[in-house]
Amino acid sequence: MIPNSCPTISIIVPVLNEAELIGNFLNFLQENSIAKNIKEIIIVDGGSTDTTVEIASNLGVTVIHSEKGRAKQMNTGAKYATGEILYFLHVDTLPPQYFDQTILDAVRKNYQVGCFQMKFDSDSLFLSFFAWFTRINHRFFRGGDQSLYISKHMFQKARGFNEKYAIYEDNEFIGRLYAMTNFKILSPYVKTSARRYEKYGIIKLQYHFGVIHLKNYLGAGPEQLYQYYKKNIAF
Repeated sequence: MIPNSCPTISIIVPVLNEAELIGNFLNFLQENSIAKNIKEIIIVDGGSTDTTVEIASNLGVTVIHSEKGRAKQMNTGAKYATGEILYFLHVDTLPPQYFDQTILDAVRKNYQVGCFQMKFDSDSLFLSFFAWFTRINHRFFRGGDQSLYISKHMFQKARGFNEKYAIYEDNEFIGRLYAMTNFKILSPYVKTSARRYEKYGIIKLQYHFGVIHLKNYLGAGPEQLYQYYKKNIAF
């Protein structure tokens, strides 16, 4: 339960060399949310060598530093956060207008964990097909690009992200959350960038992501998943 009748949200964004996106992203968040709902925006930098940190600092958000790795960065952000609700968001994903109010409305109905549905910023019918499945409330269709909100109490109870996972950390964490509580799918859509698919090939990349899902289902551990990723997906 959320003890505060007027809870606030800490937005936590792990970044690494995102100078090209960070400015527009932060402006979008501030223009599409209600200020009183947002306790803070926390940028967790994993060692950027470009101007990511400078741009974020100049826009008045909180910038903290962490070891590289999304799981480590997001856990670091959660420890720093002072809002009752944590909202984990990728810098290449834009939430819907008034996403903050949508999250708080769900929390007040006692849905302490959830995400939005997702669309890609692409006209690809192939990607639209896969994005369609994000409306289905099953752990198999979850992923970090859909963003994730969670009460700080539930985050602590679940012990956060497993830092052994260099990849697949969102899926692993959400899988544990599905086993612990009711997971809410919010009806609005986030819009996530298709830049990785456009760079490496839509079908090729989706195939490798599918193999990673399958390997995890068959019992592969974090190191095996990472080795497959490193061999076949060179981000």
